[in-house]
Amino acid sequence: MNWLSIIPFIVVVIAAIWTKQVVPSLLFAVIVAGYLAEPDWLGGMTAALGFIVEGLTDKNNLKIIIFLYAFSGLIGLIRTSGGIKGFVEQATNKIQGKKGAFTLTWISALGTFSAPSFRIVTIGPVMKAMRRKIPMTKQELGFVIETTASPFIVLIPVATAFVGYMSSVIQLSLNQSNLEGDSYMLFLQSIPFNFFAISMLLIGFYLSFFHKSKKKATDAEDGTNSQGKDDDDQWEDCHPAVAKDLPSNAWHLIVPLLSVIVFTFVLMYALGVKKDKEGLQALINANVLDAMVLAVVVTIIGFVLYLKVRAMPLRKQMNDLVIGGNEMMNVILLLAMVWGLSQGSEVLGFADTISSSLKWIPASFVAVLVFLIGCGLSYFIGSSWGTWGILMPVGISIASVSGSSLPIVIGAVFASGTFGAFSSPLSDNTNTTAGILNLNPVKYAKFKLKPALIAAGVASALYFVLPFFF
Repeated sequence: MNWLSIIPFIVVVIAAIWTKQVVPSLLFAVIVAGYLAEPDWLGGMTAALGFIVEGLTDKNNLKIIIFLYAFSGLIGLIRTSGGIKGFVEQATNKIQGKKGAFTLTWISALGTFSAPSFRIVTIGPVMKAMRRKIPMTKQELGFVIETTASPFIVLIPVATAFVGYMSSVIQLSLNQSNLEGDSYMLFLQSIPFNFFAISMLLIGFYLSFFHKSKKKATDAEDGTNSQGKDDDDQWEDCHPAVAKDLPSNAWHLIVPLLSVIVFTFVLMYALGVKKDKEGLQALINANVLDAMVLAVVVTIIGFVLYLKVRAMPLRKQMNDLVIGGNEMMNVILLLAMVWGLSQGSEVLGFADTISSSLKWIPASFVAVLVFLIGCGLSYFIGSSWGTWGILMPVGISIASVSGSSLPIVIGAVFASGTFGAFSSPLSDNTNTTAGILNLNPVKYAKFKLKPALIAAGVASALYFVLPFFF
């Protein structure tokens, strides 16, 4: 048993909570792992670099990077061609009241579920423009918007920026624990056990259609709004995606997103048939990551050709694609560090140490313990992806030796990260929504924390009770 293998994980947790920065904390942990593996001044740095490079050269990891960069580039092209602004403009012109606004919010989630930030930027300005017609406070509006972002998107099995990464952290955790399994199938099986996300969706649905606020819709000022109350419902320029100088065409949003979704399923089926599968098995057994990458690439090619015909210069399109793709670089850096830490932990024998030292934990307690620890971690670092990358190897290692259900434990890890992404004042989602609605991020996060804790309490109870039946 090599207790030194636990040190990098202790380092990354302490550093992330202290600095509130996930990527530097992960890099520090990878360097620590390098020096534990090769304890000399040059060998440690060389080993750390090797861990990162090895993670980046894995073919599935490279596919994830290509998908994330290409998809973010497509969103950049949609934004600059006026797709998001056109959607907001059309929606605000046609919707008249609360019921229509929230019906649009929930229905539009079916087409804009690719990433939480994209979802918020798409629907947030609509709610801002409709705010004076909706008898709810700005905090409540923000809450409803965000319940259809991360809590909804983590439950979608295809065509999202999350799927590749979530499958990846499952696979690397299985490898560390010397377990066999289909990471994508385990992800699918874990979806019904993401109890926090499901609870938040139910709370958000109630607040959208059945809750009657006792406060006026204009009482949500935080004292920091520089625009003033008269301009508070002006949606133009509340985010760069809806800037006044952008063109406006809703079809530039609708068609590319439909293309990605349709091509993903078509290509999943085609890849499944190529592997001699039929019917539903062709979809389930296909390599979903290959299908998602190809679907985005085909959509980009078609969209670029269309915009060229519409007289949008090719040079400008390429610049917009690169600028959009570069917005995903912080996530790609996060992935590189997570994969590097995984490689280092595998060399140090992390899984064996966890297995031999924590096998005393009863199987029925693993999911709830993992969930509660993950909630605390994700709240303090504000990153669902960071939490998953740090916690998934630990959760799967403990589950494998205790005999716990892997789908339930995996669902608990994903649920704990979703808690932080939704409720933390450091979360990108919190700050994006607060920026659009002119809310103080800290006060807004405090408002969301109470219902988030209720949902977390429900999830904890289910994680405690359910394993007794599995």
